[in-house]
Amino acid sequence: MKDAALSNIRIVLVEPAGALNVGSIARVMKNMGLQQLFLVNPQCDPHSDQSQQMAVHGKDILQQAQVVNSLTEALTGCQQAVATTARSRNLSMPLQPPRQVLPQVISVPSAIIFGREDNGLTNEELTQAQYALYIPTASQYCSLNLATAVAICAYELRQLVADTVEETKPSQPETVTLEALEGYYQHLEQVLLEIGFLYPHTSSARMKKFRQIFNRANLTPEELALLRGILRQTQWAIHHYHRD
Repeated sequence: MKDAALSNIRIVLVEPAGALNVGSIARVMKNMGLQQLFLVNPQCDPHSDQSQQMAVHGKDILQQAQVVNSLTEALTGCQQAVATTARSRNLSMPLQPPRQVLPQVISVPSAIIFGREDNGLTNEELTQAQYALYIPTASQYCSLNLATAVAICAYELRQLVADTVEETKPSQPETVTLEALEGYYQHLEQVLLEIGFLYPHTSSARMKKFRQIFNRANLTPEELALLRGILRQTQWAIHHYHRD
């Protein structure tokens, strides 16, 4: 039952460079009952002898791992995403420890995103998540090995499910998928450029702010449909006005 509760959660590694790390992550995922591993543009061979050796009985996790070209592709089908970071960023998302943020991902298809071994996730990648997670460490050295960071989060997920799986949870409103949200952001940027609210050379920075606002909102499909309707009507009004 615990493994079933974790089956909706995917571990996403962005450009992992170490085959030993990837193998170790497959092993700890097997230990903790996590099944879905996504590799975004891996910089190593996840099926190498080194990776297989470290995976031990988690070789099936490696064999089933999904290799994709972008983080957006890795998040397809998810409703919630948590991005991990070892340092404070100039973003509006508060950094939260695992026990505060991970309960948000238990009941819906979700992803926990881990960045590159050398420099983590970019700010743009962080804005594709609704939550930012950090692992409290000694202040003298806060950067954890990638496999260690995944192991800590996987353990916390396992403990969380063990504590809550027997409880009756109140029903949660359905939230939109992350690809539907991404489609809205592209539509929003197109309309804002069209009406002159955004300019091409600054649109990327301004859109980060909009992403942060709507990521926090946990929009339902009905709410997203309403927002998309506003954009379509705005475009119609622009074109109608120009024709007149």
